Amino acid sequence: MSAATRSGTVAAFMRFVFFGGGTGLASSAVLVALSGHMSIIVANAMVTVVFTLLATELHSRFTFGAGRARGRVHLQSALSAGVSYLFTTGAMLALHALQSAPGVLKEQAVYLTASGVAGVARFLFLRFVVRSKAVVATVVPVVVPVVVPAVATVALPVVRERAALTRGSLVATA
Repeated sequence: MSAATRSGTVAAFMRFVFFGGGTGLASSAVLVALSGHMSIIVANAMVTVVFTLLATELHSRFTFGAGRARGRVHLQSALSAGVSYLFTTGAMLALHALQSAPGVLKEQAVYLTASGVAGVARFLFLRFVVRSKAVVATVVPVVVPVVVPAVATVALPVVRERAALTRGSLVATA
């Protein structure tokens, strides 16, 4: 990996942390508010869906500079968020299995830690799998114009025949 690629990855990761951390903190607050009114599993599912849509837009536009997220990006992000949901839900269920009534601070610590680990995994997936496929997809159409030199090759014998008829005088062919 070149120094430019490394610095681009580091800068993208910093933006990912900023936007992902911001949406993570907001989702954490919403999770606490909702979990008092419904099960933690349902609350986490709702929070995951809403904040994944928001985070996907932010990451597509600002973290990776790819513009507005389209269907494929939302689908891949949703799949990675599904894995993150399972991971964070598992962490919260494990906490509640170990302690019947953990405090809000402990819940927040477990949730944010699990979200952070899942977030790093999502960054790696989005940066090196989703984005690398998008780069390959944009390179493929560039290969199509390679057909154009075949037309130029057909025109060359005609120019050579005219030059041969004038014995090297290119002025006469013009």
